[in-house]
Parts: sequence; structure tokens; C-alpha cells
Amino acid sequence: MSDNLEIVHLKDLSIVRISGKLTAEDYEKFVPEVEKQIKEFGKLRLLVELHDFHGWTLAAVWDDINFDMKHWNDIKRLAIVGESKWEEGMSVFCKPFTGAKVKYFDHSKLEEAKKWLVHEED
Repeated sequence: MSDNLEIVHLKDLSIVRISGKLTAEDYEKFVPEVEKQIKEFGKLRLLVELHDFHGWTLAAVWDDINFDMKHWNDIKRLAIVGESKWEEGMSVFCKPFTGAKVKYFDHSKLEEAKKWLVHEED
């Protein structure tokens, strides 16, 4: 896995830490790992921590959209923890591409994001 992407799996919770710019090569590693968790646990909770994030390459944007569409119903909740307004806007942008409940948290609210992720379905 590249230096700008780290994934930790805790049963049905996957934590993805991202920095720098995501590439198609990152998705080649990310997708099989997450699909393995989906196969084993069913619907996942996903915590995405962004630190010094610079977005995606064009190929990675396409990979991200394909992943979201393929796994529309496989993510229960998606918490995005970031450091900037544009990352907050990104959480709004991604809502139409997933059936998951999506919520943005400032990086100072990481613990709140974790609590929200494990909250029972409404």
C-alpha cells in the first residue's frame, strides 16, 4: 500500500487514513481489501480520516465512483473526518453515490465520529 493510504479493519468497521493525493494504484489495493471485509461481515461502517489531503488523480476519481456505485448498499455509515471546508463539501458531494448515511466531522471531533459510526441504525 502506498505511503498516503492506510487501512485498518476491525470486524465491520474499516478505518481508512488518507494523505496526499489518491491514485488508481491506491484503489487497486483498497478495493480488494474492503470487498473482502464486505464478503465476511456484510455491510460495513467506514471511517475516512483525511490529513493533508490533496484529492484524487483523474483515474482515481473514476475508480472511486465505480466503487461507490458497485457497493451502493454495502456501507451502513460513512464518517469523513477532515481538516478543511472543501473536505466537508466533499461529504455532501458523495451522498448521491452511496446508500450509506454520510456525515462530516472536523478532525478535532474524531471521537465523536467514532461514536456516530457505532450508533445503532435509526
